[in-house]
Amino acid sequence: MHSFSSFHAKSFLLLLTFLCFINIAVTEEGFCSAPSISDDTNSNNQPLYAKVTNPTLSPSHLQDLPGFTRSVYKSDHALITPESHVFSPLPDWSNTLGAYLVSPAMGSHFVMYIAKMQESSKSGLPPKHVERFAFVLQGLVTFTNASGTGQTLTVDSFAYLPPNSEHLFESDESATLVIFERRYSYLEDHIPEPIVGSTDQQALLDTPGEVFQLRKLLPTSLSYDFNIHIMDFQPGEFLNVKEVHYNQHGLLLLEGQGIYRLGDSWYPVEAGDAIWMAPFVPQWYAALGKIPTRYLLYKDVNRNPL
Repeated sequence: MHSFSSFHAKSFLLLLTFLCFINIAVTEEGFCSAPSISDDTNSNNQPLYAKVTNPTLSPSHLQDLPGFTRSVYKSDHALITPESHVFSPLPDWSNTLGAYLVSPAMGSHFVMYIAKMQESSKSGLPPKHVERFAFVLQGLVTFTNASGTGQTLTVDSFAYLPPNSEHLFESDESATLVIFERRYSYLEDHIPEPIVGSTDQQALLDTPGEVFQLRKLLPTSLSYDFNIHIMDFQPGEFLNVKEVHYNQHGLLLLEGQGIYRLGDSWYPVEAGDAIWMAPFVPQWYAALGKIPTRYLLYKDVNRNPL
């Protein structure tokens, strides 16, 4: 009887100790706390899209693990994370390093790359019949069109150039662009025009059945064979439709973090991550963390898949 009571007393003490630890965890760090992927001060103390141009590995305890990467390449999708970017001089550009994140070698019909312009840098022209879309992630860029008119592009600004358009991007200091290029799919009696703008100038569009906010950066007319969408999610919001379609996507996560489903795989993602989605790969996203998610999405449109 004595040993039975002693056993219960010890069990009670262990239970109290355990509850004490639980209380500490809840009151000081939160239940089941773990190192945060996001910096809560990001939106207050850092420039817009700072984590794209100054990424960090997550979780933090894996930052210095040799050989570690979250990047994945499969036949119908790829996740390319910042720790595996490989930069080299961009052909025909001066003082500019580029990292290709999506290319036809994967099976895509477009390229997506990061261009890091340095002091006194200039862009080159894409190949013949190739259209270009450039979006400023960091710094200031001077854009000059075919008529010689120049204007300054700041973060969140963009320019679309139809195929065979003379143009120039220049930077006196460091600047970072994400660029999409593809061979234009000509359509009789439809000619695309150059477009220059910024995200905040684009109207919010209706998204029936969905909760995210949507902006389209290019016109939806038949002259344009792709569009660039800016999609915003509040923490906890997610796509309602589990999409499977013929369109290809190239995606760059600009802010926030979440979970992306691609095929049968589920990937934690954060600002700075790039994704390629082949036709008909199942896809779905949910925003997590404490700050909103924003991503930039390439989508081919307005052409018969035949």
